[in-house]
Amino acid sequence: MTTLEQRCLSGIAAEVLEGLSRPHRALPPKLFYDEEGSALFEQITCLPEYYPTRTEAAILTANADEICSRIGRDVSVSELGAGTATKTRILLNSLVRLQPSVDYFPLDVSHAALQLAKNELNADFETVNVYPHVGDFEDLSFLGAHASPRLVLYIGSSIGNLEQSDAIGLLKSVAHHLSPGDHLLLGVDLVKDRDVLVAAYDDQAGITAAFNKNLLSRINRELGGNFDTDAFQHVALWNESVARVEMHLESTQAQQVRIDALDQTLTFCRGERIHTENSYKYTVGRLENMMRSGGFEVEHTWTDPQSWFAVSLGVITES
Repeated sequence: MTTLEQRCLSGIAAEVLEGLSRPHRALPPKLFYDEEGSALFEQITCLPEYYPTRTEAAILTANADEICSRIGRDVSVSELGAGTATKTRILLNSLVRLQPSVDYFPLDVSHAALQLAKNELNADFETVNVYPHVGDFEDLSFLGAHASPRLVLYIGSSIGNLEQSDAIGLLKSVAHHLSPGDHLLLGVDLVKDRDVLVAAYDDQAGITAAFNKNLLSRINRELGGNFDTDAFQHVALWNESVARVEMHLESTQAQQVRIDALDQTLTFCRGERIHTENSYKYTVGRLENMMRSGGFEVEHTWTDPQSWFAVSLGVITES
């Protein structure tokens, strides 16, 4: 095991211990994305119920040339939570027509997803140089490691996993590492009909349920847990009061779970839940206010014809 892998394992153990020791148990959604979880999420993005990926991709496809013309020439691209960079290639297609080459710096917690992205982009783009960075958002210094002009991508509505204050804090952290004239492209999911929202997180094929339960399987694999995943059920619900979809894992029986790496035995009551994800939904007005609060002047916001999703381009105007 490498030193990096040891540090990651130690970090996972600390986060699992902290989250499962709370009165209302919760785990951070970034723990979804081990190799198995990343593969399951790629399946989710292709499901008929999961509209965000295809809707955002359609927005980017329709507006990529305009987006790229607004950010200028000789731009490097960084991406937060890049995954396999499937939608990113839409923008790269436009950029490679405007400049001789593109340096691309994807950040993700999943080494497997980044390696797949690098392999596929290297095969498809002769003039895109890929420099993957494994990590989370606690250290964004890599954003400032290369010269302006820079475009930072945070697409896929991943910012919806964060509480509002944390989302603004993250944008401020991004802005701190940028210079005047650098841009951020941010994608968010918009408020819509409850049934559409819930179905996107509770598909009929059960892939999202498997994705959610894989979090328990990961604890079993990496921390010596003995979770019986069949003794937990996937729960997705719309919390209208705070405009978010929530995902939980609900214990279907009274049970005890041992986690060797934590030297802990946890007791679950029937019906007790582990809160695994929030996905906040925005209005365009809330999105643009958040961008401004994070230090970016909004240049333009694009939506789809149904106004289900929005992509906003912001720029740093002062240091």
